[in-house]
This record gives sequence, structure tokens and C-alpha cells, in this order.
Amino acid sequence: MESKVFEIDEIDRNIIEIIQKDPMLTHTEIAKKVNRSQPTIGMRIRKLEKSGVLKFQAGINVKTMDLILARVEVQTLKPDETIKLVKNCPYMLNAFRLSGTSNLSILIVSDKLAHLDEIVNHHFRKDPNISEVYLDVITDVINDFVLPFDFNFDNCGLTSKGQCCGKCFA
Repeated sequence: MESKVFEIDEIDRNIIEIIQKDPMLTHTEIAKKVNRSQPTIGMRIRKLEKSGVLKFQAGINVKTMDLILARVEVQTLKPDETIKLVKNCPYMLNAFRLSGTSNLSILIVSDKLAHLDEIVNHHFRKDPNISEVYLDVITDVINDFVLPFDFNFDNCGLTSKGQCCGKCFA
């Protein structure tokens, strides 16, 4: 897996830091803070967005939501299949490829601990391509942590019966 590297300078770093602290600032306000012109700021922000370095994302602040957040570590022979599952399941927020004992780390969320266990049992523990599964419930989030979130849990048919509607594999 190769990552694209995009070089940023001190001005870009300052712009990113300012936007992270207050994303609602105008280009003019940012320009004053970094002692550059408003058109220069606009151009740099567009360049950072186009390169994928800077993203503006609406989502929920996991730190403040009344939901249970957990991390699932898995060792799988078919990580791409598991990643496809993560992209389609409303309970799975994101996944990270790892080196080491596990090769994927997945963030999952639900309003009930028992439901998290059902999700893990159905999608991971029953999968013959997955040899190791570890579930850790996250007890506290220190800093604001904003992630896109699908409130349409009804789109997933996984219920207390432990049956999946199949939409997670679409």
C-alpha cells in the first residue's frame, strides 16, 4: 500500500491549524492571521483540498454522542473483503490497515453493548477468513473526534436474531 506524499510549507501548516481551530473563518480572516492576501489563502486552501491534504467533513463528535464506541482488531486473509464490509455497514465508522499481530483495526458504534457483540460475532468471528478477533470498548475519548455517521441503522437488518440483511456486503 503506497501513500501519496504532498509537501506543505509553514504557511500551509498555519492555514490548516487555523482552520482546525475554527473552520467557519473566512479567507479574509485567515489571511490576516498568516499575513497573506485573501486570494493567496483561497488558492492555497483549494490546492490543499485538491491534493486531499485538507478535508472539510461534517459528522458527529464521538466524544459527545450517547453511543458506545469500540475498536475491533482482526487478522484476516482477505482484508479487502472486510474493508468492503466496513464501507457498507452503518455501524462501522472506519477501518485502518495495520502491520503487526492484527492487519485491520475497525471502529464500530451502537447504542447497546449487546448489539456491538452481535455485530462482531456475525461479521468477524463467524468469518472463516478471519483468524483472530479482539474487541475493546472505548471508555473515553479525550479530544473531539468527528466522524461521518449514518443514523439510518434501519438500513441494516442485523437484529437481536444475529441475522444480516446482506446490505453490508452490497
